[in-house]
Amino acid sequence: MLDEIASALQRALAEVAGAWEVEGDPVTAELRASQRPDQGDFFSSAALELAPRAGRKPREVAQAVAERLQLPPTVERVEVAGPGFLNFFLGRAWLEDALRRCLEEGSEYGRCADGAGERVQVEFVSANPVGPLHVGNVRGGPFGDVLASLLAFTGHEVEREYYVNDSTDNTQYRLFGASLRLRYLQELGEEVEYPEDHYRAEYIQEWARELVQEHGEALRDVPDDPEGYVRFADLLLPRVLEQIQGDLRDLGIEYDVWFSERALHASGAVQREVERLLATGSAYEREGAVWLRTTEYGDDEDRVLIRSGGAAPTYIASDCAYAQDKLARGFERLIYVLGPDHAGYVPRMQATFGAMGVPLDHVELILSQIVRFLRHGEPVRLSKRKGQVIMLRELLDEIGRDATRFHFLTRSMDAHMDFDIELAKQHSEENPVYYVQYAHTRTCGIFRRAEERGFSFAAEGLDLALLAHPAELAVLRKIADFPAEVLAAARQRAPHRLTTFARDLARLAHQFYGPCKVLDPEAPELSAARLALVQGVQAVLATTCRLLGIAAPERM
Repeated sequence: MLDEIASALQRALAEVAGAWEVEGDPVTAELRASQRPDQGDFFSSAALELAPRAGRKPREVAQAVAERLQLPPTVERVEVAGPGFLNFFLGRAWLEDALRRCLEEGSEYGRCADGAGERVQVEFVSANPVGPLHVGNVRGGPFGDVLASLLAFTGHEVEREYYVNDSTDNTQYRLFGASLRLRYLQELGEEVEYPEDHYRAEYIQEWARELVQEHGEALRDVPDDPEGYVRFADLLLPRVLEQIQGDLRDLGIEYDVWFSERALHASGAVQREVERLLATGSAYEREGAVWLRTTEYGDDEDRVLIRSGGAAPTYIASDCAYAQDKLARGFERLIYVLGPDHAGYVPRMQATFGAMGVPLDHVELILSQIVRFLRHGEPVRLSKRKGQVIMLRELLDEIGRDATRFHFLTRSMDAHMDFDIELAKQHSEENPVYYVQYAHTRTCGIFRRAEERGFSFAAEGLDLALLAHPAELAVLRKIADFPAEVLAAARQRAPHRLTTFARDLARLAHQFYGPCKVLDPEAPELSAARLALVQGVQAVLATTCRLLGIAAPERM
């Protein structure tokens, strides 16, 4: 239904633009759910976007568009409001049909085939394997996981992937090994200087002690050079990956593929990709080095693939080979979820993909912003090297998986956020995840009481027209909005819309219980309709929680 309205709006916008000879790309007919009933069920600001290009007043544009709209019968009327918004009012039948669909489809309500089988790979977290995950590098974890769930729920074929940066040329990996080597020597009693730029977290010392226990003095003569550093790092790599995998699993994240950068090199894929780029003219040789023509795609300089003298390939070469590998596996869309430390890297990656010949509309680079962690209102400063850090494991042990995931997902990825650890621990309405889960628990409690008192309902005998109280209509409208909200969250890569939706539905449900007695023996038909509404709330909250990867408890 929403797509029908959007299509009708797109056609009307095109007719108006054509009549007024507006040049340029067409304005997108985007619809959003209204927050107030007097502003309709959905609204569009498309007329405000078209107006400056048409040289007309927004309300004039909105009126012209409204006059050309050929809408489905579910729309009762369209109003031009404010500076030029188009408000769409849907009929009561739409609300009732939506609830009936929800009751019939249950956990499948909201699912659609928008992706039509498109193969999508979502790569996220992919932190360097230089220690356990800390809270500063996992914001993309819940985001990537929920985005993958949303894409699957809307018809895409999705794989989750973690890229293990275990190349022997990885600077951080070598520094990790160098740090381990020095701490190992200190554990053996040697007086060695420990540079300021080395990792200082406590786990480095713990692992160094374990190396002493396992190998004694056998590693004392490992050379103080890059090969020696990699040797030390390799000794801990299985342990590091096992801990990362375990922590992410406890965060509710299971990957389909763990991809090794080193294996990419060992297979010859990096060299083959460099040779392909040279053969196609996308790369060239100069001063003994191989360069990628990234300036032709907006980069400030061409990027080196192979350093002069036949040195090892750069990380840009690895990125090219990795992208080719993904495409060879049949993925039609590549989504990279990157941390805030990659801000300057995004334009470079876009230029790299362009130079490779990868269509840029098949690649998405999603950058997260910084998270500030608070305790009692005071910021917690994080520095993995200096040892001032909260590990993901500590956060999970303190506040649990559900609170961790939900709080990370309360803001858009392009917005800075404050993560209040003390708030996340509370079992009160101030804690949003508790508030949402309690709303689901409350619906379960109502059905337990209904069973005890002999209340029930049959879908075919429901008189939903009895749901006339404003609080009931608000809940009905929210349930009806759910499929469109899921679709918008998937298309806009905006999982935070689900946490907002869940809180809104929970609030409306709690408000509904006050004036509307659900189990009333003197009004059995009204009780049946209200029980159906409660079941709708329960189904939508359960599905939302499932997509968010959190529990929908029956008791709390």
